[in-house]
Amino acid sequence: MEKVIAADRVEDILSVFGSFDQNLRIIEKEFGVHVTDRDAELKITGEPENVSDAEKAVQGLLSLSARGENIDEQKVRYILAMVREGREDRIGELAGDVVCVTAKGRPVKPKTLGQKNYVRAIGENTITLGIGPAGTGKTYLAVAAAVRAFREKSVNRIILTRPAVEAGERLGFLPGDLQSKVDPYLRPLYDALFDMLGPETYNNYLEKGNIEVAPLAYMRGRTLDDSFIILDEAQNTSREQMKMFLTRLGFNSKMVITGDVTQIDLPADKTSGLKEAMRVLDGVEDIAICQFTGADVVRHALVQQIIEAYEKFEKKTPAEPTKRPGGRNIPRRR
Repeated sequence: MEKVIAADRVEDILSVFGSFDQNLRIIEKEFGVHVTDRDAELKITGEPENVSDAEKAVQGLLSLSARGENIDEQKVRYILAMVREGREDRIGELAGDVVCVTAKGRPVKPKTLGQKNYVRAIGENTITLGIGPAGTGKTYLAVAAAVRAFREKSVNRIILTRPAVEAGERLGFLPGDLQSKVDPYLRPLYDALFDMLGPETYNNYLEKGNIEVAPLAYMRGRTLDDSFIILDEAQNTSREQMKMFLTRLGFNSKMVITGDVTQIDLPADKTSGLKEAMRVLDGVEDIAICQFTGADVVRHALVQQIIEAYEKFEKKTPAEPTKRPGGRNIPRRR
């Protein structure tokens, strides 16, 4: 079977093909088709069903390019997955609004439908929980939303926090005072803010108290008004820490809580505050719970495959028991 697609602009075809035709090779490999171009026309040949799917994907990519969207490998693979799932009618939704612009002038946009729902939920709710695997943009988009709110003067402060729970190492083994010890745990938050604001602006706001980056323990006893507060790595909070954090909410403030319930570093007999909060807060007005999947991963394509491989492995493998003091077995998986 052969199908011809006419493009309005040659630039859109070049965008869809990608650098050195890398996007084109992905489409051809995934659908088992052959694609050629001539004078702003694309010709797709192959088995009828494969040609039909490839046509839907190419049409979607052309429409996004025409709307000014950058077509990269991640976007191509995501759109191919949407076509396979029969969701090609939603491809146009990926032309997302800009959340904010980084210090280098790069627009930050949601790249998947899950990310778009997450950004919308942050805007519409006072508290938003973003739960999902690594690479889904949970923290980065939350920081982008915080910077936008701060620039629009909707809030006076940005407060970023996370529990200082080690994954295989002990805080005491790290050199320096307490702040030096917790800084490595807060590094992803620093990096996101540096990207959005630039180091000079960040340090200026930090000195003025408009930005605060601190371990979760520093939140106790405070009421946070006129603030955009982000709790990162929330899967490593205890139920007491999570309740403490949630009750810090003050007037004219927003909270975003992010975490990955498959990467809990708490002792086996401790309940994750995030997992409990997902059950306790479900259905509460003005609180949104957004769950990402492997399809929302926007890092290297191999990251998505790693996540999927682990999910399959864990479904096949029974929880490994460990011993509680006193000898009683408890499941290690939480």
